[in-house]
Order: sequence, then structure tokens, then C-alpha cells
Amino acid sequence: MKIVIGIDVGISTTKIVGINEQGNVVSPIRIRATDPVTSLYGAFGKYLHDNHIQLGDVEKVMLTGVGSAYINEPVYGLPTDKAEEFLADGLGARYETNLERMLVVSLGTGTSIVKCDGDDIKHIGGIGIGGGTLQGLSRLLLKTDDIKQVAALAEEGDLSHINVLIKDICANPLQGLPMDAIASLFGNAKTNASREDIALGLIWMVLQSICSATILSSLGSGIKEFVMIGNLTLLPQVRHVFPATERLYGVKFRIPRYSEFCTAIGAALCYLNVPKPTL
Repeated sequence: MKIVIGIDVGISTTKIVGINEQGNVVSPIRIRATDPVTSLYGAFGKYLHDNHIQLGDVEKVMLTGVGSAYINEPVYGLPTDKAEEFLADGLGARYETNLERMLVVSLGTGTSIVKCDGDDIKHIGGIGIGGGTLQGLSRLLLKTDDIKQVAALAEEGDLSHINVLIKDICANPLQGLPMDAIASLFGNAKTNASREDIALGLIWMVLQSICSATILSSLGSGIKEFVMIGNLTLLPQVRHVFPATERLYGVKFRIPRYSEFCTAIGAALCYLNVPKPTL
């Protein structure tokens, strides 16, 4: 068996997948460590061990992500190359959804947006709001940067205690805006707001800002399919934020099965999609 390994190297988290000869994704995993080199080698060793893969089974190792800049040698002596991250985002999302036209939105520390139109895959922008924003503001306001804890708190929150809704400022619906649409994020927050309400408000603020940036990025393109990838797609609150935005704008937000591993999948595909030289 030959396998291509795709590795998305972050500063503290590494995601790794394999794609086998049948083109199937094999056992994606994620490893946290204090630095990208430790994270990479820890993830790679665990992946091989858990899946009973020998070094000789690995045809190629493809690296991507901001942490890959710290790796300038073959991983365990194996053939190693690097994949451009935005291309990897697009290829991974296309593999997961079979869509040819879409915007791929990577919800990482910040947010990047990649436009895919067949084989034309290019980065078109992004915003500096993402998981880093949620962690930083949670650290200041909730005294924790544990996203799982913030998400759990938010499950008990009441959004009306934090945001101003259209019904709070208008007697009648505005054109295209239902009464329960948000008019102002955190505009209704009180000094005695509960931790649960603050947590929910922070998550909605980050996710809705990303949704709005995606909508604006799609204008004039005719694209209404948005593929959301990255760690923030695992937040339970996306089940409420994304459908609300879909109803408002007539678009579709898709979360692939391996949403947090799409970039690693795409890195492996960057090698597999390149024609191999004939001998």
C-alpha cells in the first residue's frame, strides 16, 4: 500500500491525513504541542503508529499551513514538499463536497476566503476575525480562552440580553430584514450581563461577522455555495448562526464531514493532482 500524507502545520496544532491509492481519506488526527516542529513530528509519529503504516508505505509528505515555514528538511527522510495553503483549501473543499463553484471560507485564527471556479482557485480576501478573536475576547471578558468551555457557557445564554434586534428599534419589519434579525451586535449588553450571555454574544459576533464577510465577497460572482472549513466549524452554535444567515440571504453554508482537516486533505491532493513524470 502506498499513501500520500497531507499535513496542515499550525503554530500549536497540527492536522494530518493520509490519502490511499483508492483516493480515500485515512484516519485524520489532530495533535497539539508547544511549537510547530514538535507538533508536526508528534502528529506524524502517532499517525503512522495508530494506522500501522511503515515509512516505506509513504509515497510523499505534503506540508502546508503557517507552521510549515519552520520545516525545511525531509520529514523522517521521506520525499517532502510544500503545498500553497489557499490552493490546498480549495482542493480539500472540492474533494469533500464535489462542488466546482464555491467560496471556501477557512475559519482559523483569522478568516481567509478562497474562490473556486473549476480549476481556477485563488485567494480573494479575508478578515482578521476568527478563532483568535474569540479566544482573546473570551480571555478578557470571561477569564478563559478554552473554546470548549466558552461554547458550553454559550449554550445557556440568551442572545436578546446582548444584541439589539430589528424588533427592538422598529415597529414593522424592514425590507428584507425580519424582526428577529440582528441590528447591533453587543448593542444591548449590560454591565451585569451573565457569563453565559457574554459567551453566546461573542460566538455570534465572530460567526456572523464571518458570514457577512463571505456574503459581501460573493457579490457579483453569482456564487451562493459557501464551504466552511477549520476548527470553528465544530462550534455547536454554527447550527443556529449559519441557517439564520441562509434564510436572510438565500445562500447555502456547507460544513464538510472533515471540515477541520480540509486543508491537510488539499495538501495531499496538491501532489496527487500533479501528473507524475513518465520514465
